[in-house]
Amino acid sequence: QVSLAESGGGSVQAGMSLRLSCAASGASISGFCLAWFRQKPGNELEIAATLSRGGSTFYEESVNGRFIISRDNAKYTLSLHMNSLNPEDTAMFYCAARPGCGPEAIFTPRSSYDFWGKGTQVTVSS
Repeated sequence: QVSLAESGGGSVQAGMSLRLSCAASGASISGFCLAWFRQKPGNELEIAATLSRGGSTFYEESVNGRFIISRDNAKYTLSLHMNSLNPEDTAMFYCAARPGCGPEAIFTPRSSYDFWGKGTQVTVSS
């Protein structure tokens, strides 16, 4: 069983950066596919970025080039560096993990992930 806990959210102005962290406990994340999802106000949960066990990445189109997903297996952490934030990025962000992934496997549907954090709020004002 893996527990995930997000941190690093907050309120910032457009153009600024934030770094979200997801701390895992209960098991190593080295064999997991990992992802950040986000839920904008009034919208459904959507993928923001994913990271395979081997380091392959996928980014949702609107964050590609601005967000960077990374992992530190030794520290059991997943990060999301968010740059050039804009008001459209305002959302609750959740980290998610899927065990038993192949080295380059990428998964985007929310149903693919077994473990979830409780979320951290990011608010971007203009």
